Amino acid sequence: MFASRAQPVAQTLSAGIQTRNMGTLREIQLRLNAIKNIGKITKSMKMIASTKVSKAQRAMESARTYGAASASIYKNAHTVPLENEDKVYIVSSSDRGLCGGIHSSVAKATRRLIAEDGASSGIIVLGDKAKNQMSRTHRSDIQLSFNQIGKAIPTFAEACAAADTIKTSGIKFDTATIIYNEFTSAIAYEATPINVYSPEALKATDAFAAYEMDDEVLENYTEYLFANNIYWGLVEGHASEMSAKRTAMENATKNAGEMVDRLTMTYNRSRQAAITSELVDIITGASAL
Repeated sequence: MFASRAQPVAQTLSAGIQTRNMGTLREIQLRLNAIKNIGKITKSMKMIASTKVSKAQRAMESARTYGAASASIYKNAHTVPLENEDKVYIVSSSDRGLCGGIHSSVAKATRRLIAEDGASSGIIVLGDKAKNQMSRTHRSDIQLSFNQIGKAIPTFAEACAAADTIKTSGIKFDTATIIYNEFTSAIAYEATPINVYSPEALKATDAFAAYEMDDEVLENYTEYLFANNIYWGLVEGHASEMSAKRTAMENATKNAGEMVDRLTMTYNRSRQAAITSELVDIITGASAL
């Protein structure tokens, strides 16, 4: 009598436990497959970034040579900012993400320099990623922005086009500070400023005042130095970005592998628990008979 009543109750409980376990196993299996696919994507992106790093580093070495020559001009001429100068900040970034905090690095450095300057200064942004971050705190100070940057290794022609656009836009400045990510090693970078000065600042130095020079020649020379430093910042920032992307994708692939291992363990345990529950139900039913 009691056995006949207990059997339907045991079957009902067994069906409920089995349904819950099957639902859980199905969810775990779907999540496991999704993370495996993500791991494949991040591994492919890491391999692509690794091939681009070597090319970016070769371009960076070439750009550093020209950038060091431009910096030596200002250094040997003992160029200093003018009094009551108009200053503009140029943030060198790109449009690409998935590369760690490399865009936050230049944005934070720019905010720090603006705070130290103590005055509202104009901002020019190269790349949408830095523009989004600078817009949070200095939206009204952004005078000009560029996009379509970072898809390939920047060229000097692109830097010249950016410099010409800044000039024709009517933005006046005595000193332009370019903030870019300096490549220090394969796993490290540092936001670094480069100062570029106007023709008036160069005229005020004793080194340039000692020579007779046409204003047009000096204007063209400063434009070349301006474009050259923009090129330097873009290329070195691109190398830092590719290196950071490779590191980020390597970490993402590693994390995906660890999650797959944990979910596989959870799946096996849940599956074993479901099998054990079914065996218990079978034995209980047989005992009831």
